[in-house]
Amino acid sequence: MNESSTRKTDTLTPPGTANRALWAGILFSFLFTALIAWAGQRLDAISLLPDQGAAWYYWKLPEPTFWSRLTAWGGYLAHQLTLWGLIWLAQKQSLRYTGGLHRLNILALGANAFFILLHFVQTHLWYDGLAQDVSIFSSQGSVIVLLVWVLLMENSRRGMFFGKKLPLNKAIGQFARKYHGYFFAWATVYTFWYHPMVNTMGHLIGFLYMFLMLLQGSLFFTRVHINRWWTFAQEGMVAVHGTLVAVQQGNGLWPMFFFGFTGVFVITQMYGLPLKNWMRWVILAAYVLGAGVVYSQAGWARLNEIIRIPLIEYLGVLLLAAIFGGGLWVARKVREAFSHPPHTAVTGG
Repeated sequence: MNESSTRKTDTLTPPGTANRALWAGILFSFLFTALIAWAGQRLDAISLLPDQGAAWYYWKLPEPTFWSRLTAWGGYLAHQLTLWGLIWLAQKQSLRYTGGLHRLNILALGANAFFILLHFVQTHLWYDGLAQDVSIFSSQGSVIVLLVWVLLMENSRRGMFFGKKLPLNKAIGQFARKYHGYFFAWATVYTFWYHPMVNTMGHLIGFLYMFLMLLQGSLFFTRVHINRWWTFAQEGMVAVHGTLVAVQQGNGLWPMFFFGFTGVFVITQMYGLPLKNWMRWVILAAYVLGAGVVYSQAGWARLNEIIRIPLIEYLGVLLLAAIFGGGLWVARKVREAFSHPPHTAVTGG
């Protein structure tokens, strides 16, 4: 079979369809977020327990029921296994990156739309998400690891510090790229089902972010999936979400989230975009000026806040690289042991 015929069987739709699917998916994401905002008013009547601190998740029933748990966990597991299965099939078929949609892309888009609608109905009938049974830190942690994984995976393309790459073993980056889909699907689906679809500002921005992540995950092996501006937009959404949630909470910590996440952009992410050097200098100057203005009002003693998130993420990159590197080393040693078993002496009778 020649290359052209292989591409025809790989791709179900004409070139350019993936771009149209992207914009349709973005429109769907905003419209469904608006639906959550509108319909969420009827959930305000549900009585919830008082907030009990940072480790407490407020939006869960005081007394969960069998059906609230079954529908939350059942929906999550069905969603999770569906996406993992589609990713496995896509890798097994060795699909090429194209401008059209593969059959599996269409299945993934349809599956995610179905589970988004299912979770909406589940919230309005039984309310609870996974938060009833698992820690809030598990949801937050999954997203943090996802962000760290992206930094590690993109090190070979855009570098880690002002365009300079971390000197990591190439096998670590290859492993991160090959298996990122499985972890990203878990982090996204787990976080998606962790929360009920209520209409606080934090939830609305969060669900919009999850919808876009699910859209990205549905477009595997298309050129849209690796479009620099689109992937950056998703990385940048976490700054918007974190800042708005902090503003909503009224704890005065919004500068830490805003300048922390935008600091990662200035140090790392903008070097993955086709920007001229003078543009990068302007962005850096705007960042320094903005931080100076804000902290001149908030107090210079708080200036250390802006390094906390970057420090966590970059240390996370080193830790994740060490875990991957250690795992690959162990796997290699195990393969060597099984491929070269020790010789045993043969004795005659």
